[in-house]
Amino acid sequence: MKFSLSSVFIILCLIAISSCSTPSPKSDPDMEEWISLFNGKDLTGWDIKITGRPLNDNFLNTFRVEDSMLRISYDQYENFGTYYGHLYYQKPYSYYKLKFDYRFLGEQTPGGAVWNVRNSGVMLHSQSAESVGIDQEFPVSIELQTLGGLGDGPRTTANLCTPGTMVEMEGELTRDHCIDSRSQTYDGDQWVSVEAVVLGDSVVYHIIGPDTVLTYNKPQIDGIFVSESYNWAEAGVPNPEEWAKKEGTPLASGYIALQAESHPIDFRNIELLDLEGCMDPKAVNYKSYYIKSAPEKCEY
Repeated sequence: MKFSLSSVFIILCLIAISSCSTPSPKSDPDMEEWISLFNGKDLTGWDIKITGRPLNDNFLNTFRVEDSMLRISYDQYENFGTYYGHLYYQKPYSYYKLKFDYRFLGEQTPGGAVWNVRNSGVMLHSQSAESVGIDQEFPVSIELQTLGGLGDGPRTTANLCTPGTMVEMEGELTRDHCIDSRSQTYDGDQWVSVEAVVLGDSVVYHIIGPDTVLTYNKPQIDGIFVSESYNWAEAGVPNPEEWAKKEGTPLASGYIALQAESHPIDFRNIELLDLEGCMDPKAVNYKSYYIKSAPEKCEY
């Protein structure tokens, strides 16, 4: 059978129109689509910043992947000094749930501060790795502090620390640098599962198991970094005067970063559920659990 050029053209057009008009399958609006931030194989998607070292210099192999775990190790260090490090996920978020498991291992690295024994954290709403100063020890962020028990009494975890930031607690603005949660104490090298629910600049929840162990509101930039003696300049933050002028600026979004503070720690099952997306039920990517509307993400 022979076709004229005009017939072929018409057939191709009909095929194109048919394919373009076929609607995309609609996903289950109630099914949660968690994103794995760590692929279990390498550090793809993450940036490294260690105090005194350039961006993505993994000094002494501090951050590594072993046995499907993201490990912070110091077996190549003779002395920790002030090599505070952070591993930043490369995409910022605003409204989300974050969950992860962590465990401390063994002994603290020689030279680490006394207060950093079985001490680490996950930074939320952090500044980017690229914006951190070469000698800056901690990023401007709100820190979900992870602590391990020392076998000598209560020591809570999923606490809050505030480098360059402040929050409201029960309607009152507080500048307390670290605020304890209501969690149990987790001694030894056991795994601990933690979840954070972060809703922009409105409210943040720290959760362990079924229990919400800490709640705070209105995260915002402080006028000081931690104290008058550890101010913006002392902390190594570039343009300290500009940061100080931002006092009271809401902290509505930012990056997620894992902290390295001298005690070996493992992370696994690092997953995020984005709560910002298309809230139009007519869209194929509508999700019933979204809290923050992003119309530009809608697909039809």
